[in-house]
Order: sequence, then structure tokens, then C-alpha cells
Amino acid sequence: MIDGQFTLGVEEEYQIVHPETRELRSYISRILEDGKSVLRERVRTEMHQSMVEVGTSVCADVNSVRSELVEMRGELDRLARKGGLRIVAASTHPFSDWRAQDITDNDRYHTLVHDMQDVARENLIFGLHIHVGIKDKSVAIALTNQLRYFLPHILALTCSSPLWLGRKTGLMSTRSQIFRRFPRTGIPDEFESPQQLQNFTDLLIKTNCIDNGKKIWWDVRPHYLYDTVEVRICDMPTNMRDTVAVVALVQALMAKLYLMYRKNTAWRSYPRSLIEENKWRAVRFGTDARLIDFGQQAERPFYELALEMVDLVQEATDIFKTHDHMERILQIAKNGSSARRQIEVFDRTKGEAKHVVDWLMAETMNGI
Repeated sequence: MIDGQFTLGVEEEYQIVHPETRELRSYISRILEDGKSVLRERVRTEMHQSMVEVGTSVCADVNSVRSELVEMRGELDRLARKGGLRIVAASTHPFSDWRAQDITDNDRYHTLVHDMQDVARENLIFGLHIHVGIKDKSVAIALTNQLRYFLPHILALTCSSPLWLGRKTGLMSTRSQIFRRFPRTGIPDEFESPQQLQNFTDLLIKTNCIDNGKKIWWDVRPHYLYDTVEVRICDMPTNMRDTVAVVALVQALMAKLYLMYRKNTAWRSYPRSLIEENKWRAVRFGTDARLIDFGQQAERPFYELALEMVDLVQEATDIFKTHDHMERILQIAKNGSSARRQIEVFDRTKGEAKHVVDWLMAETMNGI
């Protein structure tokens, strides 16, 4: 580990589904009650009762992350099966209607619904959040600014939400477009210093926009409480190997940018509006996108850019010994993410979204 930094923490949001109807099912209260002995504080509620969130402890390396994620996914599966249910890892359910979902009885969620109405109720989406430990707030700001460039690339690798209400949306990450209806989301602006970010947050609190920094939901943010940079742009990968590979990539990118920072160099800065253009392409096409290479001022196939990204982080990959995960990243870039598989099943079964849920249930537990 570089200077004792780059620890990892990962949060995952799972769907709870019925294996026969394939619909989402409200069951989080039972999972919380039954899972206390094993999962303890690592399992949490979310706004909809058909969703369950788990989070790792602070992990020293990617292998520790994988161990905890596998354990928690296996335990969630066991707990769901006790109630005749299953869990699914994907960022939207292929056909369940948000209007039929129960809201968790919690003051925080009631406040969100009161403040944002259907924007909050319709937010039936599931994500993956990756925390990377950075001790110095000034360094965290600098690395966050630079990491923004790579966020569309990370999203493309994780796309898993091509279906909504039983239809193909034409997007590989429908989740991203649903979530952007929330305020304070998307690619953030650059901040020159921790104090500038604090002043921004304080102004929002003073003017009753938010009550704390938790309600700033950008695609990447220096965490308002912890000494971490939190990457929030990801869809929820279905296969566990894909999840762990993306965690390894995010860690390697952060470490490479830090190594450059220590040498008084930096990744070139680009405006938020340009990065948003690449994000849209990732949302629409996933790994089939032609992203913009801003340095060359040209469109390029995503796989070429993935090769360059893996090459860029090789110094960090050597330090963390995560070469096998970079190979997995290139496989995803070449063969597609969960979204492509879901579309293939949907088309093959002539639009039977229930068969997509069957594939998702099986693939979620693949290798667990």
C-alpha cells in the first residue's frame, strides 16, 4: 500500500425478488432481523423495502473486499431463501413498477419523499459505491478533480440497467438517467481546495437546501465525514468478479493519480460539460460506446480506451498485485457488461422480462 493509504470500502444495493412471480418483494425488515448475528451493522435499510444494502468494513486490499462481498452475498441469499425469496444484483428491475413498492418507515426516507415527491418514489434503482482511503483533504480534492475524467469509463464497465417497466429503454444505464432527476447529482465541478468545498456545503446548509453533506450525491465526492473519496457513478454489476475488478480499477486509478501528484504532475483537467458528453455516451451505449478522446479531439472505441486505461495504471497494479482484475476489466470492455447480457436474454425470449430476472438470479450467485 502507498503511504498506508488506498484502503477500500464498498457498498452494494441488492434487489429482493420472488423466484416465481419474479417481482420485487418487500422483505428488508425480516432480513435485518434474521441477519443481525452474522451481518451485524454491515446490512442496512434503503428507501424501498424491496432493497437491501450491505457495506464492507475498511479493507486493506482488494482480496479482503472480495472475501467480505462474497460472504455477505452468500448470507443475503441464505436469508432471502428463508422467506422463499432471492436476491438480484442489477441497477433496475426488468419490469416491477415503482408505484407498487413500499417505502421504509424511517424519518429520513419520509423526509426525502416529502421534499421530492415522485422524484424520490420513482428512484427504484440500485448502485455500487466505492470508497478509497485518502488521508489528506487537499490530496482528496486534487484526486477527485482528476478522477472525474475517468468516470464515464467506469460507468460503461458496470452498466446493468437496460430495462424499465418491462421495456428496453434504449439505454445501457437507465439508473443514471433516473437518478439525475435528484438535485446535486452528476459530474461535479472542480474545487480548488477543501475550504472551497466546505464553503459550498455550508452555503447549502445555511440556505436550507440540505441539512448535511450526505445529500450531495455527485458521481464522485470527497466524503463529508470519512477520509475517503467515494465513487458513486457505478451501476450494480451482476457478476461478483466484475464488481471486484471494478473496485481494483478504481483503487489503481486513484493510486496512479496520487503517484503523479507526488511528482508534481497531474492528469489534464477538462470541463464538467465535456465529461458529461462522455457520460451520456456511456449511459446510452455502455461498452459499445465511442467515447471522446479529448486530447486527440476524436471519437474512439471504448475497448481502445480501456486498453490505454489499464496500461496507465500498471505502476499501481504492480504495487497492489491486481493484474488478474485488470484482465477481467478488458474482458468486460470486449464482451460487454450485464446490460448486454440482459438485452440478449430479452431479445431471445421475445420480450419476456421474467426470463431476464431468471438470468439475473443465477448470475448474481455465479461463483459465490
